[in-house]
Formats: sequence, structure tokens, C-alpha cells
Amino acid sequence: MKKTILTILQYVLFLGLGIWIVYQLIHPLSPKERTELLDAITSANIWYLIPVFIIGFLSHFFRAVRWRYLLDSVDLRPSLANTTFAVLIGYIANLALPRAGEVAKCTVLAKYEKMPAHKMIGTIVAERAFDMVSLGVIAVLAFLLQAQFVGSYVSSKMGAISAKFESSKTILLIAGVVMILMVIAGIFLYRRNRNTKVGLFVKELMRGVLSILHMKKRWAFLGYSFLIWFMYLLQLYVGFGCLQDTAHLSMSTALVVLVYGSLGMIVTPGGIGLYTALVAQMLVAYGVNEVPGQAFGWIAWVAQTAVIIVLGLVALVAIQPYNRKRNEQTGVDTEKSI
Repeated sequence: MKKTILTILQYVLFLGLGIWIVYQLIHPLSPKERTELLDAITSANIWYLIPVFIIGFLSHFFRAVRWRYLLDSVDLRPSLANTTFAVLIGYIANLALPRAGEVAKCTVLAKYEKMPAHKMIGTIVAERAFDMVSLGVIAVLAFLLQAQFVGSYVSSKMGAISAKFESSKTILLIAGVVMILMVIAGIFLYRRNRNTKVGLFVKELMRGVLSILHMKKRWAFLGYSFLIWFMYLLQLYVGFGCLQDTAHLSMSTALVVLVYGSLGMIVTPGGIGLYTALVAQMLVAYGVNEVPGQAFGWIAWVAQTAVIIVLGLVALVAIQPYNRKRNEQTGVDTEKSI
């Protein structure tokens, strides 16, 4: 009961943070700027949203395929259709309550594939751990590809103090030293707190990542992981074309925006408010005016959320008829299977 109350309070807190950010985005705008923001959103070329929707579906489908490799490592072999349905239902559950999606995925798949849900928990931990590592790798890659821009951006934010470090080589050197110090500090803190909840959590994450490296089909798993993140990147890059002010932006710009946007998705429920704020901030840094930058942030967030809602609802509607038909074809009693 106490844990449930804490989860609800945590959700309300971060949802409130998201709503507050939305207010902070809209409130400072003048009536003219609000009109311009609305005009920018309504003038977006909606035809670009069709490939964005398809790419969004592919990212979820590839995630379902990748999850099957993890399930196979614990001797669970569900159908691809039910795994895809479970992933889509999990995403829409996460919009209602953070982390509820992981429970929903396991519950749905256990019900329709008659598999023990508890055996799936470890695969969820491994998947989430690997995603965190992947985001870290992508962040480093984005930094390396855009080192000069990041230097200029930091300079503009920190003024004369950071002006000394505009050289990209110097920035890379400083970043390398900082990363090494962070790793050393992390190891030190972990060794001192290995038996605490945080220490045990980190241990489980590392165990999850290492379990992937010992999988029989780890290369296929890594390949689909690349495809998932590439689809996320492609969504943004294709989406740039929907607005005239962002159509000129490059794939490397989309990579930086992806990193910032992903952080927004992690912190607030469904990324509400914070995703738009971070995306808009990065676009402004790349020379896009504030209003169209914010407009793209809203369009990208709404498009991604709409993909989750539409596909999640389709999965909720389709999963039972699909399994009823499947069971009839295999001679299984439909009533018992449901």
C-alpha cells in the first residue's frame, strides 16, 4: 500500500512538473507569438506525418522482435504478433502510469501465450539496462559529431568563462577528463554503497547488460537495437521537413535533438512539457527562431504520442480476435484460452 501511494505521488509530482513546464513555455509568449505558434503548427505539411507514423510503428515492431531474442534466452518463444501487441499495449499503459507498461507487457503476453510472467521480468530489466547504455553511447556520439557546435553553444550560455574553451580539441579533451572522473567517482560510490538499494539497482542493471553479451543471438539483438534507435533518429529527421524553418536541418542535428528529447521522455510522464522545451531549446541553438522551434517540439511530441495511442488502441482491439482465431485454427477451446 505504501509503495502504491509513493508511486502515485511520484507520478503526480512529475506530471505537475510537466504541466508547469508547459505553462512556462506558453505564458511568456506575447499574443502575437502565440498566434504565430498556432499558425506554425497548423501550417505544418501533414504529409510528412505519414512516413513519421510508419517509422514509429517500425521502431515498436523492431522492439518486439528484439524482446523475443531476450525471451528466447529464458526458453520462452511467443508468437511475433502477440509480442508486438504486448509491446504496443505496454507503451499506451506507460502514458497512463510510468513503468506500468513493463507490467502490462508481461501480463498480456503471459495471458495469451500461457507463459509464466515472472520469467519475463529479467528480460525487461536487461532491455531497460541496455537502452540506458545505448542512450549514453548515442549521447557521446552526438557530442563527438557536433563538438564544435556544442563548444559554441556552451560558450553562448556561459559567456567569457567558457570562451577560453571554444576549440573543439580542447572541448573533447575536457569532456574526456570529465568522463573519466565520472567513471572513477561512480566506481568509488558503488563500492561504498553496493549493499544499498541504489547499489543493488546498479548491480541488476549491469547484470542485465552482461546477460545480453552472453546471448546466443547477441548480434541479432544488437542489430535490432541499432534499428530501433535509427528509427527514432529517422523520425526526427523526416519530421524536420514538415516545417519550412526546420527543413534544412541535418541528420547530425537530429541526433543531438534525439538525445535531448529522450531525456525529456524519461523525466516527465510521456515527455509532457519537458520534451517540447528541450527540443525547442536545441533548435533555437541551431539558429531556428523560438516560435517555429517550439512549434516543431509540439508537433514531434504530439506525433509520437499519437503513434503510441493509435497503435496501442489497435493492439487492444485486435489481440483478442487474433488469439480467438489462432486458437480455433489450432483446435484450442476459445473459452478456456480467454
